Amino acid sequence: MAPADQPRESLHDLMHDPQDGKLDMSRWLLEHRGFLPVPAVISDPALGYGGGLGLVFFHRPAGAPTTRTTTDGRQQMIAPNVYGVGGMKTENGSHAYGGFANLHFADDRWRYVAAVGKSSFNLDFYTPGRLLPPVAVGYNTDGLISYQKLSRRIGDQSLYLGLSWLYMDQDIRFDLPSDRERFSDKEVTKRNSGLGLSLQYDQRDNNFTPNSGWLGIIQGTFYGKGIGSDTAFQSYRGHVYGYLPVADGKLVLGGRLDTRWANGDIPFNRLPYIDMRGIGSARYQDTRAGVAETEVRWNLTPRWALIGFAGAGRTWGRNNDFGDAQSQVSKGTGFRYLIARQLGLYMGLDYAWGPEDETLYVQFGSAWSR
Repeated sequence: MAPADQPRESLHDLMHDPQDGKLDMSRWLLEHRGFLPVPAVISDPALGYGGGLGLVFFHRPAGAPTTRTTTDGRQQMIAPNVYGVGGMKTENGSHAYGGFANLHFADDRWRYVAAVGKSSFNLDFYTPGRLLPPVAVGYNTDGLISYQKLSRRIGDQSLYLGLSWLYMDQDIRFDLPSDRERFSDKEVTKRNSGLGLSLQYDQRDNNFTPNSGWLGIIQGTFYGKGIGSDTAFQSYRGHVYGYLPVADGKLVLGGRLDTRWANGDIPFNRLPYIDMRGIGSARYQDTRAGVAETEVRWNLTPRWALIGFAGAGRTWGRNNDFGDAQSQVSKGTGFRYLIARQLGLYMGLDYAWGPEDETLYVQFGSAWSR
């Protein structure tokens, strides 16, 4: 607490950076354990229009280091512990609420991520359209989702070995009862429980809004009746995000390669899909999915930046060979504001348009955060 003879700092001063006088929430978040409100504007074609609100809290233990030096001499920020709660609702009746935590221990030698939520989503599953146009099968999935992951850094490298557990207990109801006949019993399940193993190399300078470095992850999750799953299948993912500053940091070039695949008795709602701005969630699904995306951030001022991005995705496997599948392209633009300089955290909006729809996204940190 401040001595009695010193005036208490005003909220205005607390919310502005003494370096440039601009709006900045670094001290509010790190020194006063305040929260960052993250509004959500939802216009995803899969869910309809809607909105939500998240409250994100930051905490760095006393004496905890803020950076570490990698084996190649690079400085890497050690993120504070992050906690959050939030909820959302859309016009088609979908809603969800839950909380998460992202924790760092022992100078970032250990990392722990946890999330739990309750959701009810009204979605469409699109049947293959090789001979006839795709048919949208409407369904509702309602229940609980829990995710836990513990990672350990290997030696002094930027390499992390992770163990995870994903558990989903959800009831599925079709809008038209007759649509149930389109799927086998193994494709419509209530409980999915899977144990995962991952290897992650993280060389980014900042995990909120990176300016340089790269992140690479390979992971596999194995579902089986012995660990509480109604059916046995496997899901895999390999992805790389890279960031390159040019023109003395005025421009940051980004690239993303992301591949997902699944084998076994896969529930229809767990098939890999194209996950990219401008394309509706689960709009294009199959046993294999791949995405290539680029992004450029133009730092107009120390606080404001413009964003441009474009990418393409493709699904194949069960319904099409890779060569026969059609690529889906999306592109967009947006802006960012450096809301917390000490964290290197930007927030902003993206507007994307894809093969069917146009979508608006509120971005907290990097758009490539998963």
